[in-house]
Amino acid sequence: MKISTKGRYALRLMVDLACCGGDGPVSLKDVSRRQQVSDKYLEQIVTPLSRMGLVRSVRGAGGGYLLTRAPEEYTVGDILRPLEGDLAPVECATDGAFCDRSGACVTVWLWQEIYRAVSDVVDRITLADLVEHQRQMEDAGPTVG
Repeated sequence: MKISTKGRYALRLMVDLACCGGDGPVSLKDVSRRQQVSDKYLEQIVTPLSRMGLVRSVRGAGGGYLLTRAPEEYTVGDILRPLEGDLAPVECATDGAFCDRSGACVTVWLWQEIYRAVSDVVDRITLADLVEHQRQMEDAGPTVG
C-alpha cells in the first residue's frame, strides 16, 4: 500500500496549520512556501479536507485556513481517509463479497491483519503527536552525516 502525494501533503498541510495557525488563518501561499508544495496542488488537497469539516476557510484580506478543532482531536486516519479512501491493502480485506474465493483463501487473513495494523497506527497517532515530533526535530537541529 502506498500513500499518494495528496495524502502525504495533506498531513504536511495539517501539521503546518497546527503549528502556524495559532494567531489566525494561514494562507495556502505561506504553507506552499514553507512546505515546498505548489499552492495550486494544496488547493486540490484542502477542498476535501474542508468538505469533511477538518479545516475551514476564512475569506478576505488576512484570510486562509484554520483547523476546526484542537490538534489532539485529529488522528492521522481522519486526515488520510478523505484523500486516500479506505486504507486496506486489497479490497477483500474489508469486503469479503468482493471475491468469490474469500471463504477459501488463506491470504484474506493476511490482508485483514495488515489492514488492522495500518488502521491501528493511523487511528492512534494524532496531529498533536506529529506537531510535537516536528518541534523535537526542529529543536535537535540539522543532522550532519
